[in-house]
Amino acid sequence: MQTNRSVRQLIIPAMFVAATVVISRFFIIPVPMTHGNVNLCDAGIFMAALLFGRRDGLIVGGLSGFLLDLISGYSQYMLFSLVVHGLEGLIAGWLGYQATRKMQFFALFIGIIVMVGGYFISDTILYSLTPGLLGVPMNLLQGLVGAVIAWPLSIRLRKYINR
Repeated sequence: MQTNRSVRQLIIPAMFVAATVVISRFFIIPVPMTHGNVNLCDAGIFMAALLFGRRDGLIVGGLSGFLLDLISGYSQYMLFSLVVHGLEGLIAGWLGYQATRKMQFFALFIGIIVMVGGYFISDTILYSLTPGLLGVPMNLLQGLVGAVIAWPLSIRLRKYINR
């Protein structure tokens, strides 16, 4: 029985990473002023975090952000995305997994703040303060769209998850 659980703990985040990368790749809007993009990566990260907790949130966040940047031609962001989206998933899962709806909302809010702040720092390091500031509204929009998609879906899917 332990082997079954171990396999499941490996497969679920891997499937979420793959699904998040594919979905994010279908919906990608370049943002020329920051050399970044807006996508649905946060929706997959938040769903994994709320449904399976901080470990899977960290794995799905870090790997999906890293892989998405790799295949989308944004290699300058790969390591930043690994850390920023990984922390986003870790924190959202830590605060929101098996929590009340009010606490889940708070977890998503904090996850968005971490992501926006992380990419502000990333853009400032890579380019300058101006692109860092210009990226804040688009990153905020991306995080909000991800949360609006993930929160109701995770509430509906929670009853089908046996973990």
